Formats: sequence, structure tokens, C-alpha cells
Amino acid sequence: MPRSLSRNGAERAAGAPAPAAIVAAELGELYPDARTELDHRNAMELLVATVLSAQTTDVRVNQVTPQLFSRWPDAAALAEAEEDAVTEVVRPLGMGATRARRIIGLAQGLLERHGGEVPDDQAQLEALPGVGRKTAHVVRGTWFGHPLLAVDTHVGRLARRLGWTARTEPRAVEEDVVAQVAHSGAGTEAEGLTVLGLRLILHGRRVCTARAPRCGECVLLDRCPQVGVS
Repeated sequence: MPRSLSRNGAERAAGAPAPAAIVAAELGELYPDARTELDHRNAMELLVATVLSAQTTDVRVNQVTPQLFSRWPDAAALAEAEEDAVTEVVRPLGMGATRARRIIGLAQGLLERHGGEVPDDQAQLEALPGVGRKTAHVVRGTWFGHPLLAVDTHVGRLARRLGWTARTEPRAVEEDVVAQVAHSGAGTEAEGLTVLGLRLILHGRRVCTARAPRCGECVLLDRCPQVGVS
């Protein structure tokens, strides 16, 4: 297999997947207190904030949720909210009316099917309006402590660059990353998957960005095959 030199002169196998256990350890040292950057106080707030975060940033979501949850603090209140009023609050995120309908529908679903409580069940969560596999994994992994990987654009990008997968569909990426983690012995408990996902997201935002990744500053440089990085 062709080999290249890392920044410290050590040989690195070109194209060899980065060992997941080492990646997890390195990112653990870099981001020891990794957590979701969506502000929340309970499962319902986390669920709504995650739904709102689609096609926008956590920072922007955090700018609107204090007012949102102050005016409609639970599923019962949000389910009865006027769409126009909710639209005004979430308008800064873009697609205000669509987002408003989505989270009102979500609140109605929680109220009608689960008494206003967020269920700790994958199928029940995915059956709610606006909730997909990734959102359900965020809530179940972050709030309920299950060993689940939430695959967003950052996790998918880093998984491909690290050589853990060549696939792009989130469910396929999830399967490949979980297999890499299990094979490496990094652990598939919550600390091994949920927190690894959060650390990959942080690293994708701060270092391994979509454009102009800062490879020279990356703690994973000696292990990363840099798949797709020119």
C-alpha cells in the first residue's frame, strides 16, 4: 500500500481507515466536555430545537428558542399556539411558516399520542411530524442516554475523510461508523457512540470544515487518510 509522511515525519498508510479507538481518544482529549450545542432544559425542548435546526445553525436556533419556550413552555401550550404567532418567533431561521407548522404539529402529536411527554422509543419518535431518524437519535442519545449515533453533514463528511465509509446516505454512514467503532474496541456504549458523534460534529465545525479543512492543525493528521481532501 502506498505510504505518505505525516507532519511529524511518521509514515501513514494512504487510504487506510483511521482507527476509531484512536480517533475517539484524540477527540476526547480535544473536546472532553462535548455536548449538544442546542440549549434545552428538558426532552421536549431538545426535540423541538433539533427539529428547528434543520437547514440552519444551532447558534441561530438558540437565539429564538428562549422566546419560543417562554411563550409556549410545553407541548400542550405549543399545540394550541396560533401559527402566525409562532411564525413570527421562528422567522429569523428562515421558512418561518413551515417551521411553525412543523413544531405545532409535533406538539399536537406529542399531546395526542403521548400525553405531552417525549417517548423514549425510536419508532414512536419517528412517527411524530417532522421527526426523522437523526432527530430521534439526538434525543434518545443525548437526553435518554442510549448508544446512538446521529449522522448529520459533519459526521458524514468526517466519516468519509477518515476512511470509515464511502457511502453518503445517513443510515448507511451510521452502519459503517458503528461497525468501525465496534471493530476498534472503542465501545458502543453511550460514551462510545453518542459522545463520539458530538465530538465529530464539533471537529467538523471547527477544524475539518467542508471547505478548506485545516489539516495542518488537526490532531488526527497522523492517522487520517484525508479521503477526498485535495
